[in-house]
Amino acid sequence: MRITARCLATTSLVLVTTAFAVPSWAAELDAHSAIDTVTVYPDGATVTRVIALDLAAGDSTLVAKDFPLTLDPSSLRVEGEAGAKLTIGTIDARPPRAAPPVNLPELDKRIEALRDQRADLQGAIDSANARRSFAQHFAEASPAGLGDKGEARPITEWRAAFAAVAEEIATADTAIRDATRKQRELDRQIAQLEAERSAKPPSKLEVRIDVASAAATKATLRVTYAVRNARWVPLYDARLDTGAKDRKPQLELVRRAEITQSTGEDWSNVALGVSTVRIGRGGSAPELGSLVAQYPQVPKPLALGTASDLARPAPMTRQAQSPAMAKMAEAAESRERADEQQAVAEIGGFQATFKIPGRVSLGAQEGAKSMRIAAMTVPADLAVRAAPVLDPTAFLEASFKQTDDTTLLPGKVAIYRDGVFVGRGKISASAKDDTVRLGFGADDKIKIERAVLKRNEGSAGLLVTTSKTDERSFKTTIRNGHDFPIRVAIEDQLPVSENEDIVVEMLPATTPPTASNIRDKRGVLEWSFDAKPGEVKDISFAWRIRWPKDKSMVIVPAG
Repeated sequence: MRITARCLATTSLVLVTTAFAVPSWAAELDAHSAIDTVTVYPDGATVTRVIALDLAAGDSTLVAKDFPLTLDPSSLRVEGEAGAKLTIGTIDARPPRAAPPVNLPELDKRIEALRDQRADLQGAIDSANARRSFAQHFAEASPAGLGDKGEARPITEWRAAFAAVAEEIATADTAIRDATRKQRELDRQIAQLEAERSAKPPSKLEVRIDVASAAATKATLRVTYAVRNARWVPLYDARLDTGAKDRKPQLELVRRAEITQSTGEDWSNVALGVSTVRIGRGGSAPELGSLVAQYPQVPKPLALGTASDLARPAPMTRQAQSPAMAKMAEAAESRERADEQQAVAEIGGFQATFKIPGRVSLGAQEGAKSMRIAAMTVPADLAVRAAPVLDPTAFLEASFKQTDDTTLLPGKVAIYRDGVFVGRGKISASAKDDTVRLGFGADDKIKIERAVLKRNEGSAGLLVTTSKTDERSFKTTIRNGHDFPIRVAIEDQLPVSENEDIVVEMLPATTPPTASNIRDKRGVLEWSFDAKPGEVKDISFAWRIRWPKDKSMVIVPAG
């Protein structure tokens, strides 16, 4: 009868389970593992390696030396299957010892021979330097132009003397240059051999697993662990079909996962998935301490050279994860469109995991790889939105209800309108049934003009000036150049006072806004209406501010 054993073992660096203790004479078996499954999180990944081997009856210690140094030892988990009863004992993860080279005597002989050659070359350099110095000294001590009695020598003798000195110096310089170049090459060879002679630091982690098998059997172990140097960020393609007379607007939202990893191991031909779980945040909410309201304490004088307890280092902030840009180029469509493979979603109550179909490869230093994980097509409501106080351009906006069970994570969006790439945007986090708004570029057929009708600063009071005023009024004109009706939303700003002495009022000449404090922004107003084809509409907006005459007032953006 075939018996299959499934066991789990947990470990920190060294964890002894209560199952059994493997005796020190247990046989050691070299084990080779292969990566089978990877799940990537926004701040890490879990990797599962498979070890297949033949086990003898009794106690054994499996030694696998191909695990990455970046794994978290406390996350190691092991489960296994075998044809006989199999018990998993202790797990030990540690860097292997740096092994010295096996040909150490031969390396020493080669280094010694190269150093002897270098010494010989140094002797040649010293000899050439002496020869050069002698020639220079001869030229200085024996003037070539005078004889023994001080008479002038023939010019031919001058030239022969000059040539002899120059030849000696040139010969010496050539010998020095040649020997110096050979020394440099010998130095490189010596440095390389000395590096080979030194014990190399380990590039992998050694994992030792103690097992006990009731009988000789074939076994398969799966070792799972966590690594930090991996992540995925969400990217989106938003493709808007603006519709026609016989077709309503629709929006296709394609979700992508851009995956990067620098774990020190290559993920080759693995089953890959991405999950929305954030493993780096821990399992519990932070615990708050008490807040005390009190009068400020007078600091005590410090002794010279004493560091103040008030000088605290600035808290470290989480590194911004700047995802790489999504691919902008779109392949030219053929007669039959090639569909991109899509992940299979596994939706839970608290998380979502997307399984990429097939097998995937991603190297440790390969860079980012973008993969399609989901897509949905939903009806879209079109509108034109503008903030002419900053920019008179009208921007086409599509809003839709988020129908997917999986929360849309914040990320960058590549925007396509009727098949044309028009720019990039951002999408905020949204759960199911939330309304999502996305901009789809400028709408040149909607013309918007904003004019300042009045800007008056003066004083207020019947007989005596008691306050200053700032009164302004504006007119915004909207023209719909489309041959169909469209929803238009115009935004503007009413100043907000945070001081009771500064009074802000909207004047009666203002066209009543349809919404205020939109997106929870104080003082941001909206006028929305359905513009008929060719319709021209004016919006009036006026306000006044009053403040004490002995004070100054400025209008600044909110902090």
